[in-house]
Amino acid sequence: MVPLAQQTVTNIPVLYAPVAVGFFGLATGYFIWGGQALFDYPKDNPDLNRTIAVWGFWLPGFMQFLTGVYLMIGLTWFTVFQRDPPLYMAALAFTAYGIHWFALAYRRYIGATSELEAWMAIPFLLLSILGAIVFALANAPPVAVLFVGLSLIYATEVPTRFGALKGERLIGLWQVLTGIWLIYLTYGTVLNISLHRHWWA
Repeated sequence: MVPLAQQTVTNIPVLYAPVAVGFFGLATGYFIWGGQALFDYPKDNPDLNRTIAVWGFWLPGFMQFLTGVYLMIGLTWFTVFQRDPPLYMAALAFTAYGIHWFALAYRRYIGATSELEAWMAIPFLLLSILGAIVFALANAPPVAVLFVGLSLIYATEVPTRFGALKGERLIGLWQVLTGIWLIYLTYGTVLNISLHRHWWA
């Protein structure tokens, strides 16, 4: 028997990256926030804003943050995802977007102004463009399409929050369309992993 002090832990690369958790969380957030903005239903009011904020905190916020931290720890501390280096971009994005949703949700819950989100949208636009570049070059076009959708959201948000564009409904449209794509990615990821299907995901 090998003494405990002489034993080494071998971290075996795994295929079960938890990206579907983040995809589904963000999809739900975009359906709720984007659907309300696009269709103006239900009508905007303080009680509605608090309800939307709660969903925003837990679904796109917590589920993305959890996914991002899980991926980052798996890539760095335990190196269980080393076969898929583009997951580093996914870990960065899920973590950053998750924390961003925490801030958005809290701001909406307390009824604070959204004007500073014009400045916030600039680095998130650049992060989204970076994600599109990384996954396009990594030959992962479905995920690159997701980051194109995110880029459209933030590219519209910048002039809208600065007051140069009445783009609230357009932001809602991009969010709903991106939410639909995120549901597709959720299905593709889960079916590919659990049933060995070959969806374009």
